[in-house]
Amino acid sequence: MQVTTKAIILSSLKYGDTSLIVKAFTASDGLKSYLLKGILASKKGKLKTALFQPLTQLELVANHRNKGTLESIRDAKLSHHYQTLHTDIGKNALTMFLAEILSNSIHEEEPNHELFDFLEASLQWLDVHEKVSNFHIYFLLRLTKYLGFFPDTSAIDATCFDLLEGEFTNTPSLNPILIDKNLTLFKTFLGINFDALETVRMSKTERHDLLKSLILYFELHLQGFRKPKSLAILNEVFS
Repeated sequence: MQVTTKAIILSSLKYGDTSLIVKAFTASDGLKSYLLKGILASKKGKLKTALFQPLTQLELVANHRNKGTLESIRDAKLSHHYQTLHTDIGKNALTMFLAEILSNSIHEEEPNHELFDFLEASLQWLDVHEKVSNFHIYFLLRLTKYLGFFPDTSAIDATCFDLLEGEFTNTPSLNPILIDKNLTLFKTFLGINFDALETVRMSKTERHDLLKSLILYFELHLQGFRKPKSLAILNEVFS
């Protein structure tokens, strides 16, 4: 079946000497993997390698057989042209990190229009703003809403946050918890939107600690979630 859909590229992996396997989150069918035969050898082909960088927003014309096998792409063009996302050093580190997080988090081959709209709008926001050192913290927290484990805020005034239960509590168990400054910052991010990100003041240690806690939160709630390899690079860039 031929499909025309928007898509966000999550990863590209070299296959053989001349081909790529590309993983994309599509608006029409959720997660899809495509085999791009000979793309690395062909200079005249319609599909250019540069289109398949992490988090690029494309419009694809693709063949979807929906049999759990690799699909094929007939045509691809940019649906949104980034200004800085792949050229700014800090944003490029963020891009690699977020692409890895999304690759580890999204597994459904079914449409999730709310998640797609969130990713599309968030990445476009990141592209045009300069003060983005807190972006990934807020992005990860909002992402949990679409993945089904957004924190229960009904007792937000409590003294700690239970990472396993996903709720605020005054009676900590043996589960991993957030307390003190980590908790305060966590609550702050729950109460703002993207445009207020630069108002949150954090030291590099605080940012590092909160990010570590958020990644643990993902590990506890998503089966098979792996800690991103690009985390070390990200911490280096934002320290």
